[in-house]
Amino acid sequence: MHQGPKHVLSVSYNKALLRTRELLLRRRGYNVTSEFGFTTAVEACKAARFDLFILGHSIPRTDKSELIKTFRRYCSAPVLLLLRQGESVEAGADGSVSPDDPELLLDRIDQMLSPRSDSASV
Repeated sequence: MHQGPKHVLSVSYNKALLRTRELLLRRRGYNVTSEFGFTTAVEACKAARFDLFILGHSIPRTDKSELIKTFRRYCSAPVLLLLRQGESVEAGADGSVSPDDPELLLDRIDQMLSPRSDSASV
């Protein structure tokens, strides 16, 4: 489990899913910044320090790829992709999970943010 409140940037192109994910993460004890769309995600990335970036499955592949590149320019935090069934992981991502199971998603986030995850990223 994480030490202290970790700051997560959650990005989606679906407002309902973004809000649901934010509530789920806050309930788990994370500090969450939720951004709808590409431009606001990039602005948030430049403006604050984050411990993890989550890119929702509603984001088109080309935008995911560009967001990963942008995040890498401004921060070393890991990137977790939420993937649709059959979708492959984008280059530069540190992990992926299906968004269908909230507990699996939270477990994956906890794993990525744990101190031991630095050498065990998937």
